[in-house]
Amino acid sequence: MKTEFVTIGLTNPKSTENVGSVMRAAGCYQVDQVLYSGTRYDRAMKMATDTKKVSSAIPLQHIDHLDAMNFCDAVDDETQIICVDLIPGATPLPAFSHPDKALYIFGPEDGTIAQSVVDAADHVVFVPTIGCMNLAASVNVVLYDRLAKSSRAMAGDDLIRESKDANNNVVVRKHPF
Repeated sequence: MKTEFVTIGLTNPKSTENVGSVMRAAGCYQVDQVLYSGTRYDRAMKMATDTKKVSSAIPLQHIDHLDAMNFCDAVDDETQIICVDLIPGATPLPAFSHPDKALYIFGPEDGTIAQSVVDAADHVVFVPTIGCMNLAASVNVVLYDRLAKSSRAMAGDDLIRESKDANNNVVVRKHPF
């Protein structure tokens, strides 16, 4: 039985490129669903950067508002809500322990997460940077951190075999010294 369930929530994203890149990250890191709110992004299925066509395997669903009222419809009671943004008082990502069931909410590229959403969150974290990253980069870093801190990251060659494509056939050769 699967004990982990990961949802990405995007607050009013504006860029098809960023949402497509988020979908690719969702595929790489085995996200279960992606939610987005707002009216600026209404071409969700025409993503040029979703080159692996992850949106056909992972639901990309529009919700009217990514707020506390809509969380109940998107996740179960065991899911912890984590806002990811540059907000004073947030926990640095390297110090954060990811829950098994998580809804990670990211702000828009040109704004921030609503105060009501932050108030409803179980955790608020930030990615230590100088300046802010774009939406897709932030999602990739958080999902990488989640995987890197998991026991699955130590699967070594099994994880590599599961991840690589047909274009990657090189091997690590042992050095004689």
